[in-house]
Amino acid sequence: MSNTIDRQLTITPIFGLPDIQPGDDIVNMILLNARRHNSTIINFDIFVITQKIISKSESRLIDIRSVSPSSYAQQLSEETGKDPRLLQLILNESKEVMRVRKGLIIVRHKLGFVCANAGIDHSNTIPGEEANNYVLLLPENPDRSARKIQQDIQKLTGVQIGVLIID
Repeated sequence: MSNTIDRQLTITPIFGLPDIQPGDDIVNMILLNARRHNSTIINFDIFVITQKIISKSESRLIDIRSVSPSSYAQQLSEETGKDPRLLQLILNESKEVMRVRKGLIIVRHKLGFVCANAGIDHSNTIPGEEANNYVLLLPENPDRSARKIQQDIQKLTGVQIGVLIID
């Protein structure tokens, strides 16, 4: 006799979300999209949401032209070859610089984990020619963001779900 339970994992991507803007209601967008695609949300579903979506909705998009680098950021720029304004943002988002070499800076993020560039994203931040001037910081408090999305979805649907914010 076996004590194993047969379980099935189904991954359902959410297609068709618009480009996220500051202040967008992520919960509403997810629920409308699920309805549009005839997806039923059931107890114990887990929503996996990219940090980019959360960061954009929480206005974490930064124009690096507005950043004034410190002398330490300038020094790190010489060591890494990275833009000193980007390095200033990395420093602002970090507790500790752990490793530095050409093209790389490893830090302990102020949220506590170790990562490259303090998790700052430079890709696909905005469309167009200005894209190189913008970076996206991680959400300030991803646990709080996930909890709020979870609570709002549960309140609107009546089902218990989980939410993960991933990078």
